[in-house]
Amino acid sequence: MQEYEVSVGTKTHPLPRPFHVFATQNPIEMEGTYVLPEAQADRFMFSIYCGYPTNAEEEMIVRNTTGTDAAELKPVLNAKEIVEIQKLVRAMPVSDEVIRYAVRLVSRTRPEDPAAPSYVKEYIRWGASPRASQYLILGAKARAAVTGKLCADYEGVKSVARQVLRHRVLTNFNARAQKITVNDVIEKLLAEPVNAATR
Repeated sequence: MQEYEVSVGTKTHPLPRPFHVFATQNPIEMEGTYVLPEAQADRFMFSIYCGYPTNAEEEMIVRNTTGTDAAELKPVLNAKEIVEIQKLVRAMPVSDEVIRYAVRLVSRTRPEDPAAPSYVKEYIRWGASPRASQYLILGAKARAAVTGKLCADYEGVKSVARQVLRHRVLTNFNARAQKITVNDVIEKLLAEPVNAATR
């Protein structure tokens, strides 16, 4: 993933840009699949949870997949356009204050950090890595670009924080015994005033 190449036997094949890895995880079945090691999970920008569809959505799924009609797929972007959009996102401005907020938010997930709240020290075994800070800012920049904002802001960081942090923060036995989830801890962190995380 990090090297943008794949090896098969003794041959290594470079992968063209844009290069993305999407992985799915079934919450029920573990047979033949294994939970990713923390270092490998950390390389994924987002962890997106998809629950069951609504009844109306499920009806549409059934209607569209049980008949004879075959969907016609049409590309909307080519590889070069995607790379250009990625460059545009990276060029979005972001203030030092917003970067400071993202970094402090991530550092507050680490129980050994002096600024970590008491509930993090009590329930978290391992906090998020510096990659989380990078992805909070990149996610906020992307959100700003697609919503027509001129720069990344606090709201953008908060809007992607759940997806960026949930697979990087690990709870301890105490949390599991009290049925405290990673999502519970993230929600508490996000509910704190911005200035609590920027001090």
